[in-house]
Amino acid sequence: MKPVTISPSLLSADFLRVGEQLSELRSAGASRLHLDVMDGLFVPNISFGIPVIKSLRKASDFFFDAHLMIERPERYLHQFAEAGADALTIHVEATGNPASVLRSIRSLGMQAAISLKPGTTLGTIEPLLPLCDRVLVMTVEPGFGGQSFMHDMLDKIRRLAAFKDLFSYGYEIQVDGGINVDTAKLCAEAGAEDLVAGSSVFGSQNIAEAYQNLCDSVAEAPYAR
Repeated sequence: MKPVTISPSLLSADFLRVGEQLSELRSAGASRLHLDVMDGLFVPNISFGIPVIKSLRKASDFFFDAHLMIERPERYLHQFAEAGADALTIHVEATGNPASVLRSIRSLGMQAAISLKPGTTLGTIEPLLPLCDRVLVMTVEPGFGGQSFMHDMLDKIRRLAAFKDLFSYGYEIQVDGGINVDTAKLCAEAGAEDLVAGSSVFGSQNIAEAYQNLCDSVAEAPYAR
């Protein structure tokens, strides 16, 4: 079984030092960067968008995993692909035809992923699972960083892991929200394979050390799967 990976979230970075911080993380072994794109409509917050991703792409070889917390993401798929995104995650609640959007993402050469809010049941996305390279479980309400982890979401992770094993699905199970050294281990034990960490990494005085501490916390996790 492959090790659980940690994806630092740019949303929590210091944008005055973002180049320096990403270099520190790259030197520490990080290879993924989670990009939270918010439109102020689907979620009550606005973050950054395509121009920032395009600029970062010129100076970074991270795997860019863009989490689109936006209404009707199908309007911008080509632009995100051209900006350099490697993967796009859409919310099942944000589009009328998520299956079509997932297929379109793949047709553009990017990995396709689906996410769901804490209050959305897994049954809503079950028909979409064969189309997904990744499934993102939100363990906080999307829209803001630094929220507390919802422990009742661990059952969603376990069920996704069970579906994956039962039907031999190829998706990766990703978790975002309230990830720290304690909750990271709980998620790994439940079957998570990638953990998005924002404030627990970028909020530290030593972000490389914080990243490594998270990696260490899941290195010996007694995996449920």
